[in-house]
Amino acid sequence: MASASAKSAARAPTSAEPAPRTKPAPVRLDELMAAAEDLFVRQGVEATTIDQIVARAGVAKGTFYHYFSSKADVLAALRAKFSQGFLDRIDAAMAACAPDDGVARLRAWTRAGVHAYFDGYALHDVVFHDVNHPHRGAAERAAVLAQAEAMLRAGQQSGCWRLTQPGLTAILLYHGMHGAVDDAIARGAADADALAASLIPPFLRLVGAPTAA
Repeated sequence: MASASAKSAARAPTSAEPAPRTKPAPVRLDELMAAAEDLFVRQGVEATTIDQIVARAGVAKGTFYHYFSSKADVLAALRAKFSQGFLDRIDAAMAACAPDDGVARLRAWTRAGVHAYFDGYALHDVVFHDVNHPHRGAAERAAVLAQAEAMLRAGQQSGCWRLTQPGLTAILLYHGMHGAVDDAIARGAADADALAASLIPPFLRLVGAPTAA
């Protein structure tokens, strides 16, 4: 008859459980996109091969084709990811302000937008600045402009300013911020707080709000 200690040893769990053979689909997808993002940023889209992406992600080539049909599909997914992250970051910043305080919300929109562009400009340049496909990103840009216009219209309804063309004003705000960040990056000026602070007064003047508010 086996001793009690032998039976206990037989029942004792092993110190290390075997790793699961497969990862959940969302994890695999995130790993593929992270690998592609890193390679696209470091060496460019054209120079990156699907073989390199799957090798970096540690998956089989068939796994790539389960989620994407081409590098262009990955690029589109990364573009959507960047844009949604940008929108979410600005929404969160504006949500921290009183809903009827248009000036505070415009300030928050500017600060969050500048920081988001600085933090993600390397990926932004890869997924949006494609001379071979100049219309890529039109839907994402439209979403950003719609968010800015909604912010302006809410401020108008709260009596913070009066605008005859909120949509046009949103375009001026967005492209003004975008151009200012591009210029700062080109000059090696990486102080997002300072840039946002310099943009807020002219943005407030543009909408007709007091700059000292």
